[in-house]
Formats: sequence, C-alpha cells, structure tokens
Amino acid sequence: MQVCFVQDIPLPALPSSLDSFDLAILAILQRDNTTPQRLIGEAVNLSAPAVQRRIKRMEQTGVIAGNVAVVEPAAVGQPITIFVEVELESERAELIDAAKRQFSATPEVQQCYYVTGEADFILVIAVADMGAYEALTRKLFFDSNNVRKFRTFVAMDRVKVGLTVPLPV
Repeated sequence: MQVCFVQDIPLPALPSSLDSFDLAILAILQRDNTTPQRLIGEAVNLSAPAVQRRIKRMEQTGVIAGNVAVVEPAAVGQPITIFVEVELESERAELIDAAKRQFSATPEVQQCYYVTGEADFILVIAVADMGAYEALTRKLFFDSNNVRKFRTFVAMDRVKVGLTVPLPV
C-alpha cells in the first residue's frame, strides 16, 4: 500500500454538512469501495442514480480522496514495516517543503506526516529487508544536509492497519 498524505495544494472545501445518507454511503465504501451502487442504494434506501450523484459530489468536494486497492506488503515482497521519526536541522519553510517533496517521491514511504513535537516528520516505510532499509537511510537521511537525526522503530506485528475514518453516528 503506497499512501502519503502530504500535499502542497490546498484541499477543496468540504461541504457544510454530510447527511445521514452520505455517512451511510461512506461507511459502506470504506468497507468495500467495489460495492455496486445498486447494492449501496438498497442498503441506504436510495436509488442507484442518487447514490452515484452523492458519490460523485463527495469525490468532487474532496470528502472521498481516492479509491485504492489495499495490498498486503508481504505478498509483494515488502514484509518489513518501519516507523521513522525524522528531526531536521533547520525548520525554514523551503527546507521543510524540500523534505516533503523528497519523502512524497520515495516509493518505500507509504505514509508521511509533518508533526509537532521533537520530531518534524513521522514516516511509515515498507521494505523487503534491512539491507534495503539501510540503503534507503543513506539516500533519505545520511545524504541530506538537513536531517539532524532519525529514530527507527521496526514493527514486529501488524496488529491493525487501515485507513478507515470513524464517522459520526
């Protein structure tokens, strides 16, 4: 799964409110976004065309940010998940933006968060083995003049992994 939530462009404004139909549709799509609109309509008591219009509106307004297949990393030779805290030397805007661009462009970086606290970034990385991670650290951290330090946490077990957002009841 390759996901990075860093963007340089502002997200579209969200609609002022999502009604109970929208929330019900989102709940179904978060479980399985291949659910046919006819079945979604039956589940939420709307016609398939009404469901289609609502989904299209939520895509256009940015409520639905994308439709992806969630891939099991081990099944494609990337069984090791690593979390990395990255602390930069300088917090100048152009250097932060450069780090965002570099992390976003790196395929091994599944997720990238610009955060508050001691670390400046938290990365979620998928690699084939520790040799691949070592090579990646050289490219991303040791070869950078703006990385002060980084801390690595290797996941021992994937207890819960997902992108589902809790929805209001």
